[in-house]
Amino acid sequence: MTEMQSQQRKTLWIVLLLNVAISLGFFATGALGDSSALIANGLDNTSDSMVYAISLFAMTRSDKWQRIAANVSGTVLLLFAIGIVIDAVRRYYAGSEPLGPLMITMALIAAVVNLVCVWLLARIKDPDVNIRAANTFSINDFASNGGILVAGGLVWWLGTSWPDLAVGIAVAGIAVWGGINILRDAHREHHLAVHDGPDARS
Repeated sequence: MTEMQSQQRKTLWIVLLLNVAISLGFFATGALGDSSALIANGLDNTSDSMVYAISLFAMTRSDKWQRIAANVSGTVLLLFAIGIVIDAVRRYYAGSEPLGPLMITMALIAAVVNLVCVWLLARIKDPDVNIRAANTFSINDFASNGGILVAGGLVWWLGTSWPDLAVGIAVAGIAVWGGINILRDAHREHHLAVHDGPDARS
């Protein structure tokens, strides 16, 4: 393992553990606060953690394995988005009473954690396709945290659940955008590998 790979591996482990911790926080507060947006972000961070684990597995392997891992990452994000939409629809018909102050508090904590992840990943020089995917996840998560802040404020102010459901759907949209970008990046890497020859990129 090269020094660069060792640095990437260490960074991914830290980001993975931070995402596991924040996932547990989102699930706990989402259940306590009856919030679709918090649970959506919990699922998001859980899918991120799975992808980081896959990336760690692929890191010391060939470029071909790294591209496969990136394709899995993008697909997981798209599947996650479908799950969020289903949950939001269920809550719309079943009814929910999210707690605005709890949503705001958890969003602020998660935003700090995600900023740390973005900073750690940005320090890596010449990132491979999986590191770029990890950075996409962290940026998406930070954007989602902003949505929870807005939704929490509106829920608190208006006393209604629709902002929480709207953010849940928006998180799904962000996941779709991120998943498509990751799949495009992996496809571009594959195209370069084919263009350069099988021995050059795999």
